[in-house]
Amino acid sequence: MPLVLDLPTLAQWLAGEFDNRAQSLDQPAWFVHLRLWHRPLPIRINGCLALFAEQANALYLQNPYRQRVLVLQENDDGNTDAGGGDDGNPTVQHTVQYWAFRQPDRFRGAGARPELLSDLALDDLQPLPGCRLRLRPQGDGVAAEPIEGDRCCFQYNGETRQVVLGFEASPGRFRSYDKGVDPDTGQALWGALMGPYEFTKQVDYPL
Repeated sequence: MPLVLDLPTLAQWLAGEFDNRAQSLDQPAWFVHLRLWHRPLPIRINGCLALFAEQANALYLQNPYRQRVLVLQENDDGNTDAGGGDDGNPTVQHTVQYWAFRQPDRFRGAGARPELLSDLALDDLQPLPGCRLRLRPQGDGVAAEPIEGDRCCFQYNGETRQVVLGFEASPGRFRSYDKGVDPDTGQALWGALMGPYEFTKQVDYPL
């Protein structure tokens, strides 16, 4: 990977239909068999590439959940990485900002039925404060890690929920570290409790 990350390449790695069948068969007590969709949005978000994401238990594909949008941002805060590159020049900081749907039920199932996204407008979405990841090269891919000090919290059914986000992406592979935690105690409640979910791309989607 070059020092300056190529966001269109990352978007293409992410775009597709994935599952973790091999992992679920190897460790059924810890990893349920999931289907994961990353659909490129028909619009850009503030000029940035963005993808719709949702997932479903492979036994209940008719009930997808965790609808969200990943926005791939370059230098989102107007600053450069103070660490600089090998030549002493600053490197551009890239991040992923998560957005939520104001009415998620309108778009539920769009992973398998992308036509549901055809009339999506910016007003249908809202950014989730604190739900950002910093991107960095790692091996033959990219790691997306929480930014120090950020807390990804949101309201759901009148309660405060918190998610610790993270992923690694490379050609044909996606590893998810997402897990829900108790916002008061930090105790992990669901998700990648015993390590990341290991997804393999089954279908590639064009950008």
